[in-house]
Amino acid sequence: MYPRAFHYHRAGSLQEAATMLAQLKDEAKPLAGGQSLIPLMKLRFANPAHLVDLNFISGAAYIKEEEGGLRLGALARHAAIEASAVVGQIPILHDCAAGIADVQVRNRGTIGGSLAEADPSGDWTTVLSTLSAEVRCLGSGGERMLPLSAFIKDAYTTALAHDELVSEVVVSVPPKGSGGAYLAFKRSAPVYPTASAAVQLTMEGEICTDAAIALGCVGLTAIRATQAEVALRGQVLTEKTIALAMDAARAAAEPQTDMRGSADYKRTLVGALVKRAIEIALRRARGEQVEVGHIYA
Repeated sequence: MYPRAFHYHRAGSLQEAATMLAQLKDEAKPLAGGQSLIPLMKLRFANPAHLVDLNFISGAAYIKEEEGGLRLGALARHAAIEASAVVGQIPILHDCAAGIADVQVRNRGTIGGSLAEADPSGDWTTVLSTLSAEVRCLGSGGERMLPLSAFIKDAYTTALAHDELVSEVVVSVPPKGSGGAYLAFKRSAPVYPTASAAVQLTMEGEICTDAAIALGCVGLTAIRATQAEVALRGQVLTEKTIALAMDAARAAAEPQTDMRGSADYKRTLVGALVKRAIEIALRRARGEQVEVGHIYA
């Protein structure tokens, strides 16, 4: 099916794009990578009268480290994040970028567009939930910074006003002795995961001083498994403590039965993913170089 007719606008800057959105009001949509919007338009689930193209804006796809933080421009492509040596110092971010869909999607999709879409099956929200991450929003009235927890409101719902765009994502570099991992279970590369788990640990010797665990695709938004985190903090990570975290993660999940599996199946899957992610995150926190790939059915 073809999309309905629309007017095309090419923005020269993010500020110009925000002004266009303010002028065109609710009938306009910004176009970044288009990996979510274009399929919806082809199915006529989305019917914007105006598209504001961001792809010709220069200087909005940067990846750099400044003042202890990693700054990602909104138009940074997943493939560029995957290949970035700067991103490599936070391995969980590399895991996420490298595992998104297939190479075609990674070469077009952007981190800003992914967060703005707020798809409950998306990868970035789950991973960034385990880190100290903020989203910079730019609108016709100026800029504001929001923590990720305040930016994502619900499934497909963010704090963005109609004339606002994601302009930047800022991630604090974790402290020394930290390691993380992101794993997803998929039927094949192009599809969304059946379930996913992100784990970020900070270790002092054999003691876990901090832990963040987020679950994806088993709720309307990414779920922080707070009781699973409590099970790990202040503990030596033995089989017993990891098993307690697995049980708590399963209890935190809120899956729905669908074509990808039953709710019980997804809870079991979440526990297995959390266990494996904890084990990899622990090895990375100890300084090991561990390659991670998603699990396919």
